[in-house]
Amino acid sequence: MTPPGQERQGKRILGWYFFDWASQPYNTLLITFIFGPYINELMGDGSAAQTAWGFGIGAAGIVIAILAPILGAMADVAGNRLRWIWVFSLLYVVGAAGLWFAAPGDYNLVLILTLFAIGMIGMEFATIFTNSMLPDLGPRERIGRISGNGWAFGYLGGLVALVIMLVFFAESAETGRTAFGLSPALGFDPDLREGTRFVGPLTALWFAAFMIPFFLYVRDPKPRGMPTGAVRAALREVGQTIRGLPQRPSLFAYLGSSMFYRDGLNGMYTFGGIYAAGVLGWSVVDTGIFGILAIITGAIFAWLGGMADTRFGPKPVITVCILVLTFVAVSIVLISPTSLYGMTLPEGSSLPDVAFYVMGALIGAAGGVIQAASRTMMVRQGNPTKMTEAFGLYALAGKATSFLAPLSIGLVTWATNSQQLGVTPIIALFLIGLVLLVWVKPDGDRAEWSDTSSSPSPHSA
Repeated sequence: MTPPGQERQGKRILGWYFFDWASQPYNTLLITFIFGPYINELMGDGSAAQTAWGFGIGAAGIVIAILAPILGAMADVAGNRLRWIWVFSLLYVVGAAGLWFAAPGDYNLVLILTLFAIGMIGMEFATIFTNSMLPDLGPRERIGRISGNGWAFGYLGGLVALVIMLVFFAESAETGRTAFGLSPALGFDPDLREGTRFVGPLTALWFAAFMIPFFLYVRDPKPRGMPTGAVRAALREVGQTIRGLPQRPSLFAYLGSSMFYRDGLNGMYTFGGIYAAGVLGWSVVDTGIFGILAIITGAIFAWLGGMADTRFGPKPVITVCILVLTFVAVSIVLISPTSLYGMTLPEGSSLPDVAFYVMGALIGAAGGVIQAASRTMMVRQGNPTKMTEAFGLYALAGKATSFLAPLSIGLVTWATNSQQLGVTPIIALFLIGLVLLVWVKPDGDRAEWSDTSSSPSPHSA
């Protein structure tokens, strides 16, 4: 018979997994495989769409970078991470649902990008607080596997949502039919692209439904309440932590490394679909099928990566993934409808499409592993008594330059009028992240954190 405490902790872990399942479609359906390519179709110009997409997501990244560590510190001061997750879940739902209004010939691009940014901000901020719960879910030797399993579970959720979109809703602009030759479900009008536009409301409904297990099973200690001057105290705490980073060289190096390699990965996710649509001429359905392959490999390798993380630690796992992603970034620039790695191809060759499918599988595999291993590494690097603030800094590191990839891609695309040349900044981001990783200690500065052994985490289970 399972002891009651162990059973409660098992349910808590399961509930925590459901956040990844519920939130993943924002990345899968909206950022990469459905809505991004649809924006390309909507605007009718790949370079213009890639530029607008870059500026819109870059603006959201600036907001996230500014507020993430402050919110994390406030949560550590006041407790009740669940309350914050409720608030940002609402932003997620409102932003995603509003994308329904991106009707062909009758849309406000600024409004659509603003709604998209609102939902993205909600997702990112909610993730800060759920990630900070990771150290409470099990002993240190199991954290890597728990993180990897959660990421794999999230990938499966994204896969199921993507298949639903491709089978029942996302219609081709040419045929008005879904990938399986069906008319869009619920009587949606293909001429108004209602099936494809339903990706926003579907993402919102998916999140609302599958966050129920999270809120049922995940519990936090009783909140301490927001003390007077909490905002000022949070700002002071963040300032002290940031000023002290040079004295924590491993943490400092890791935040810098992850800032660049995660920005490069986000650039791949953000522009992969819109790039394939503009350069290779893929439809929303084509990129959706491409997404299925990427997600399947992502789920499998996130699970395998969790086991590798447990056995070897997160640092070697992250290093291998950066090398794979750098290879992919270089390859993407060298794939076009008429050439492959500098070799001229006959007109109508299928090799570029096949090569891009392979790149998608590699992005999915390495991307899933590196994200799961990265949050495990943050647990090792952060101060265990201020873990929510630590993940706020982690979000800051992920977003401090998150505008750099989309904005630099937008600017290079605008300057060269070439989608292929436009994505070259991604290569530099991965290489910088790889170099900075050299100074990261596998176990961080944990031995040097003051009161580590005597001050338990305020959120420990």
